[in-house]
Amino acid sequence: MAMNRERRLLQQAVGICAVLPIAIGLYGVLFGHALTGDAVSVSADSHFRYLSGLLLAIGLIFWSTIPAIETKTGRFRLLTLLVVLGGLGRLVGLLLTGLPSLFMLGGLLMELVVTPVLCLWQTRIANAYAEIKKPVA
Repeated sequence: MAMNRERRLLQQAVGICAVLPIAIGLYGVLFGHALTGDAVSVSADSHFRYLSGLLLAIGLIFWSTIPAIETKTGRFRLLTLLVVLGGLGRLVGLLLTGLPSLFMLGGLLMELVVTPVLCLWQTRIANAYAEIKKPVA
């Protein structure tokens, strides 16, 4: 019973956390670089929209793990790898160019702390469910 409750809490946490990349990604796709208010070239705007589309997709695919989350370990780990690598890129930018806005620092926290913690939690739930379903010898 406690494992079902923890599974539901994980599903809720993933659902809530995935709202951010979905909303920000969709906004970036629709409005381009206007998010920052900076004037950029058409090519830079195109690249920004492309990356926003990837962010949107990552959030939607995280949502796709919610049903039967205990069986989606491979997908969850791949998504986590993508997010962490993006966060490491953001961290390199921080080290090379200076402190970004609070929103970007929030993104960095999500990428390098929250997402890996959710991945570890998903692995814990998956392992617990695998033990429950293990046939008795």
